Amino acid sequence: MTAPAGPQASLRPAAPAVGGRVDLPAAARSVRELLVALGEDPDADHLQDTPRRVAAAYAELLSPAPFGMTTFANDEGYDELVLARDIPFTSLCQHHLLPFTGRAHVGYLPGERIVGLSKLARVVETYARALQVQERLTAQVADRLEKALRPRGVGVVLEAEHSCMSLRGVRATGSRTTTSALRGLIREDGRTRQEFLSLTTAHQPPR
Repeated sequence: MTAPAGPQASLRPAAPAVGGRVDLPAAARSVRELLVALGEDPDADHLQDTPRRVAAAYAELLSPAPFGMTTFANDEGYDELVLARDIPFTSLCQHHLLPFTGRAHVGYLPGERIVGLSKLARVVETYARALQVQERLTAQVADRLEKALRPRGVGVVLEAEHSCMSLRGVRATGSRTTTSALRGLIREDGRTRQEFLSLTTAHQPPR
């Protein structure tokens, strides 16, 4: 496939402003009903504003900020691995509506185009602000970079602690889940794969 024409190209996702796709009044009414179902009094002084607050919090967590995936011609012909490590993210488990929080390591082998480093973090944030499972989130980030850059390889590793595991059920506090999506040469070439995976684990920050 040929790269996008011109010195710059932008792929803009259809992403709403905060609360753009959330019916805030309906969400607040539902939270009020949930409080009643849980045996609480939503008219109590300390709970009167809780439905509005909860609705606004979920709207923020589920609404990515729009951004332009601007790419640039790789005029210098850079052909080594580009990696952004320890990108923090928070998403919502689609099964329990509880957060999972962790760090993403995102890298690619440039082809004809490169991208601003901040956009790697933006891609993670865009797909994290949704009802998610970690496996799908990992693949979506890799897919987006493949589409925008047409690189020679893409690697994405996500590590996260899921509160649906640490706060309930087995209550495995501190347990972390790791998922990966490796594409192109980062998957197919053994040395490149090893370089990417070793860089994602080097000098890990303390937990």
